[in-house]
Amino acid sequence: MEAIKILIADDHPVVREGLFAMLSREADFEVVGEAVDGVDAVNKAKELNPDVVLMDLRMPELDGVEAMRQIKAAKPDVKFIILTTFSDDEYIFSGIEAGARAYLLKDTPREELFKAIRAVYRGESLIQPVVASKLLDRFTELSRRAPSGEELSERELEILRLMAKGAANKEIGAQLSIAQSTVKTHISSIFQKLGVNDRTEAVTEALKRGIIHL
Repeated sequence: MEAIKILIADDHPVVREGLFAMLSREADFEVVGEAVDGVDAVNKAKELNPDVVLMDLRMPELDGVEAMRQIKAAKPDVKFIILTTFSDDEYIFSGIEAGARAYLLKDTPREELFKAIRAVYRGESLIQPVVASKLLDRFTELSRRAPSGEELSERELEILRLMAKGAANKEIGAQLSIAQSTVKTHISSIFQKLGVNDRTEAVTEALKRGIIHL
């Protein structure tokens, strides 16, 4: 059976050495290289063609998320496992969005790490329960928001477009021939439907979802 080629990307020498020693004992694993930072990870991935990259998130020169994006663009078949000390929500979502098929914390038992490498190599995904619960929380939060602005009325969309151009409530009222109090009511409704707290967030969210365009 052909060995799974693994690249270790971590800026801590002790971590790299420990992983190398541990993985090298498995007959179906071959550690083809080690990267000391994000830039090094991108270069080594291009050069060594690993099957799986064990990627730390916080590294000098280039963080793990951006390194994954660059590797994915150059080598679409490479699979990623995030191995990190961070279980913060934003790290999880950014990492998975960048293409990680598994997200493991560094205190993961070795057998679970081995299992993850083999699963990801086969095209499967593996996410620890602590990470999965945070993902579910985020999906629940997103599901409460209005889907792609469909619930915004035509008048709210008009106001949102004017807000994006920097118009104040008085200007919006004058352009649409409605009272400022009515403008405020519509804006409050827009905030609620988009799940935001101010005008800047509303415009940013609407642009991100493609509800309006500059």
